[in-house]
Amino acid sequence: MPANRSAGATLLRRGLAVLAALPLLALAACGYGSKADDVPAGQRIAAGAEKVDGLDSVKIGYFGNLTHATALVGVQRGFFQKELGATAARYQVFNAGPSEIEALNSGSIDIGWIGPSPAINGYTRAEGKNLRIIGGSASGGVKLVVDPEKIKSLKDVKGKRIATPQLGNTQDVAFLNWVAEQGWKVDAESGTGDVSVVRTDNKVTPDAYRAGSVDGAWVPEPTASKLVAEGAKVLLDESDLWPDRKFVITNIIVSQKFLTEHPKAVEAVLKASVETNKWINANPDEAKAAANRQLGTDSGKELPAEVLDPAWKSIRITDDPLASTLGTEAGHAVEAGLLENPDLAGIYDLTLLNKVLKDEGANTVDDAGLGVK
Repeated sequence: MPANRSAGATLLRRGLAVLAALPLLALAACGYGSKADDVPAGQRIAAGAEKVDGLDSVKIGYFGNLTHATALVGVQRGFFQKELGATAARYQVFNAGPSEIEALNSGSIDIGWIGPSPAINGYTRAEGKNLRIIGGSASGGVKLVVDPEKIKSLKDVKGKRIATPQLGNTQDVAFLNWVAEQGWKVDAESGTGDVSVVRTDNKVTPDAYRAGSVDGAWVPEPTASKLVAEGAKVLLDESDLWPDRKFVITNIIVSQKFLTEHPKAVEAVLKASVETNKWINANPDEAKAAANRQLGTDSGKELPAEVLDPAWKSIRITDDPLASTLGTEAGHAVEAGLLENPDLAGIYDLTLLNKVLKDEGANTVDDAGLGVK
């Protein structure tokens, strides 16, 4: 009997210890046990902050490219979280435009940084009912880089294998248009013809170049500078093909439903974007480092200086969506046979952006006649 009572007492003490620990475990699981230092600086919510539009969170998407520098720096430096107050900024990183459009259509994200071609394709396929372009972010940052042993001049591109990121993406359309301007013929869908267009994910393009599977690539930064670090040379900067060397490479889009229901939250994100761009342009070296830190957080690896420095120099950060160039890029896709004549009327709604710019004392921007009526 004494032995049984002793065993029972031991079990009872253990049970009470477990029960006593349960509330602590529950608190830790809910986040109450975490320290403020565990939260990245760019995602900390200021004490006393209030929610915007009563929202618990705003879901923001972007790519892990330097052409999405506004998003990278805005996340890293906390500009978005600051403007959203107690509404948590939630982020999702994408590798391709179509997947980001799908996320926007499904409600997995509310706002996103994205290239012009996916925005155009997404808008036209949804018959103008899913998204609006609400701001600009970047111009430039796209180059044709080649193997200097195989391609010594622009005319030498004929007959070679040139990588682009994806069929119908912004760089793919630009390269097909450039090929056509040379008088060469390429079947847009298959990529076969006077030049072989090899659709290759940016992540593996440097490996493909190193292996000799492609002779060059028409790609955004930092992929272009990664190839240069592998021995390639820049044969053409796409900026040289545009008036004033300006063309849209990254826009900000929003779900029409979210824009209608939560304009204050959208305005907060746009204000953060404008503040981020102002800070980037005023502090280029610090901004470059911040963007690289965020790339490291997102991908697990920062860019070396020999890649980061030339890539950063070729990108122009801007609030202007450069709407007239979007129409031109859409025309290039039509000429390549990748897009039927699109109705882009209403693709822009720059009302909130221009409100933010006016409040900042900055010049407003134009929608080139493609805005909401």
